[in-house]
Amino acid sequence: MQRPLLALLFTVAAALVAACSKSPNDTDPDSTASASALPGGVTHIETFAGTDAGDSAGIAIPYSKYKLDNGLTVVLHEDDSDPLVHVDVTYHVGSNREDPGRSGFAHFFEHMMFQGSVNVADEEHFRIIQEAGGTLNGTTNTDRTNYYETVPANQLETVLWLESDRMGVFLDAVTEEKFEVQRETVKNERGQRVDNRPYGRALETLMAATYPDGHPYSWPVIGWLEDLDRADLNDLKRFFLRWYGPNNATLTIGGDIDKAKTLEWVVKYFGPIPAGPEVKDLPPLPASLESDRYVTLEDNIHLPALAMMVPTVHYSHPDEPALDTAAQILGQGQDSMLYQRLVQTGRAVQASVSHSCKELACEMWFIVIQNPASGESLAEMEQAVRDTLAEFAERGVTEDDLTKFKAGYESGRVFGLQSVAGKVSTLAAFETFTGSPKGIDEEIQAYLSVKTADVTRVFEQYIADKPAVILSVVPNGKAELAAAKQNYEWKRSIPESYSDKDEALALRPVQDDFDRSVQPQAGVNPQVELPTIKDGKLENGVRLLSVQNDETPTVTVCAVFDVGQRDEPPGKAGLTALMASLMAEATTERSAAEFSEALKRLGAWISVTPGQYDTTVTLNVLAKHLDKAMPLMMERMLKPAFTEEDFARIKQQTIEGLQQARKTPQGLATRAVGAVMRGPEHPLSFPSAGLPDTVAEITLEDVQNYYAAHFPAHLSGVTVSTSLPHATIVESLQGLAKLEVSAASRAPLDLHKPAIKGRTVYLVNKEGAAQSSLRLSQHAMPYDALGDYFLAYLGNFPLGGNFNSRINLNLREDKGYTYGARTYLMGEPDVGIYLFSSEVKKEATADALREVLTELETFDSAGMSEAEFNYLRSAIGQQEARNYETPAAKLGLLNRILQYDLPLDYRSQQNALLQETDRKTVNKVITGMLEPQNMAIVIVGDATSIRAEIEALDMPIVELDEDGYVKKTAQREAQPTAAAEAASL
Repeated sequence: MQRPLLALLFTVAAALVAACSKSPNDTDPDSTASASALPGGVTHIETFAGTDAGDSAGIAIPYSKYKLDNGLTVVLHEDDSDPLVHVDVTYHVGSNREDPGRSGFAHFFEHMMFQGSVNVADEEHFRIIQEAGGTLNGTTNTDRTNYYETVPANQLETVLWLESDRMGVFLDAVTEEKFEVQRETVKNERGQRVDNRPYGRALETLMAATYPDGHPYSWPVIGWLEDLDRADLNDLKRFFLRWYGPNNATLTIGGDIDKAKTLEWVVKYFGPIPAGPEVKDLPPLPASLESDRYVTLEDNIHLPALAMMVPTVHYSHPDEPALDTAAQILGQGQDSMLYQRLVQTGRAVQASVSHSCKELACEMWFIVIQNPASGESLAEMEQAVRDTLAEFAERGVTEDDLTKFKAGYESGRVFGLQSVAGKVSTLAAFETFTGSPKGIDEEIQAYLSVKTADVTRVFEQYIADKPAVILSVVPNGKAELAAAKQNYEWKRSIPESYSDKDEALALRPVQDDFDRSVQPQAGVNPQVELPTIKDGKLENGVRLLSVQNDETPTVTVCAVFDVGQRDEPPGKAGLTALMASLMAEATTERSAAEFSEALKRLGAWISVTPGQYDTTVTLNVLAKHLDKAMPLMMERMLKPAFTEEDFARIKQQTIEGLQQARKTPQGLATRAVGAVMRGPEHPLSFPSAGLPDTVAEITLEDVQNYYAAHFPAHLSGVTVSTSLPHATIVESLQGLAKLEVSAASRAPLDLHKPAIKGRTVYLVNKEGAAQSSLRLSQHAMPYDALGDYFLAYLGNFPLGGNFNSRINLNLREDKGYTYGARTYLMGEPDVGIYLFSSEVKKEATADALREVLTELETFDSAGMSEAEFNYLRSAIGQQEARNYETPAAKLGLLNRILQYDLPLDYRSQQNALLQETDRKTVNKVITGMLEPQNMAIVIVGDATSIRAEIEALDMPIVELDEDGYVKKTAQREAQPTAAAEAASL
């Protein structure tokens, strides 16, 4: 739930649908039927049919809103573009409704709500939705908790039955055992996302230092461990009874629905649930600081960081849009002021500004990740932030600033149109926090109406010369590196008792006139057709694959080049990634800032993405700006400047970032697996960005020569998702069509694979790690869309390929050892790897390993059961509607076809294989591939704490250093395994 400091960029959720050509007051006659036409117990509140194209940038989400007699708000949105429905139940309760000393209850309860109810067995919620071809989850933040599902349209009644069951008859199914398992799961989540991650505790430290003791935002959403330990089952039950009534919830349903039938189902399943206690909105509670507060956090990091936070307003305040505008000018993008002052000059690895808004309060964040190579201190980083604020006050705000901000805002909103889930979640959020789903319309008007004087005013009112919390995050034992000596101590008080502790539980029994224990029968599964793919060639013979996308006025163009990590010369690991980073800097035509400005004026973005086998240049743009954006895409691809200044800065930033990555157990585990499975010098054994030592050996000439050898000659294909006619797209691609291209001549990869004989533990010490990163791997088959690889993928599904898999249920739900555990079949053109991956609590490292090996052995001996086979066939076979819903999903299909030269209908052929292949055949393939007796086992953790229990497993132990090489110390065994020998080459 909490984010590391490196990712503290809070963005506004964006999801809308194109407007109908009606005025705001127009209504849909079908949805304004008289009250007598509605089911009993339902009141029609309002219907919004859309806006004129000239209003709100021509963007809106039509909806109808209703209220049940028990207080449940219902919002319906019809969208028949795909045979899907998305259901969202948002409860207006987040961590801000918790009592001091009871932190984490809202998030804990989110976990508990997936533990079954009176009529739905433990883990059945996941099984039912996944078997129907759907996806589901729940999220908790400071202000709300939501549960959601996206399913084929015929499964809507089943989803409503499930959601109503846990709203109405959940408590009777809660047991002490379920409570304790989920308590451990939440602790594991905190360990993985907070305690075991660099900068993971920065956010909660900042919030505690900003808000007074007892303020709803002074504790983290995930909670303090001591509070989680102190909670008991009745505490959680009281929390449910207080906040989980229908009168504190919004049920939002969107997609291919029949409105009348949907309302009937809603009334049937939710209508009998009694209302809970009255819930009143909390008043805004922005923070107030009298003076600067300096706080220091010691952490297991390499790069010191500074976070400066200034309190502002609250969500939906009239000044929020102007403050967001100021944040972009100050620190978003290569043209922003803080970036230019610190990152462009090499003084910092990262510098950004964001304006984060929650229901009760907002803050302006200034984040700086120091570059130790610059020799500057965090105190100087703080001064740089203050100098930037002074410069802003003197510089002022221009009309061009507003043009760039508003173009990006519009583009972000339109690109958010791409899924029914986005539309539904947006409606739900606005209903929850503003009292009307139409709040999005007012927000758009507010953002597009911002004036330069507004931005200047809010800057002076809330930011300039205002007190701030300044957090220094420094390496353990290096408090002297802080920007200033700590002058503020966070104080936390916990009540000795709570007034509700001895109160009887006020249960609310549900009185149904139907048998709620009977699961509804789904209708006929909707027929889903593959999107129509146009397969052709540009004038120069380059393959062009395109797919039409008529739901949003957007275009995405991907240009794929045959150059990737597999082409890097020995000793130059990270060359492809470094080249891609430099291609995102200055061109021969303009500086990086000027290029960024040109893109912002169009609301477009261009990325250069390095991969193992190819590098992709991608343009995302509104269709109306395609003609102006394509020349920028060509400039990005063909005219990188590769200046000495950019190279020195990006190279140093890359090395510092790689040093930082060594602080993450997951990063160390990924490199260790690569070194063991491929050999430590294989080009694909390294992290994509390389290692500090390999990047240090790369010269500017290396980058220039590498680029010249592959760009533009090795353009291998172009994929496009477009709302424009095909002829228009072909015309827009003339720049690509005129490039001189030739087939890439690529030296074959060394396919000699280190033998994995027996079981060997490869131990990487991560001192002080709160969890252990556990990986088990073996060699497998290369990618084959229509052969044994696909059948092995099917076979892995019940073992470790989904939430309800044997391994995940064992380690997460039964034992409480982890937040999640999965197995993956990773096929490449030439080789494949089968991998188990999980972060497990430190004290359970050896036990978790035993359980995984037992599960692998059991599955290998007998394969999947008939029930598991039927489950996977149903779950995978009914996913098609979700697979092609968004332009991004369609582009993924095109890119896979291009990469492996697959038939255009390969997904249809896979579906036929799924239905035609019997269980015996699938079991034969998956068990024939599995070799549980021959496994390379990588463990990254606190060796001092876990070594004794690992040694008790009686397996050879080979110690690896943080770069994946065998340590120059005696190993536990006299005769290293073949895998260990390979790793030490």
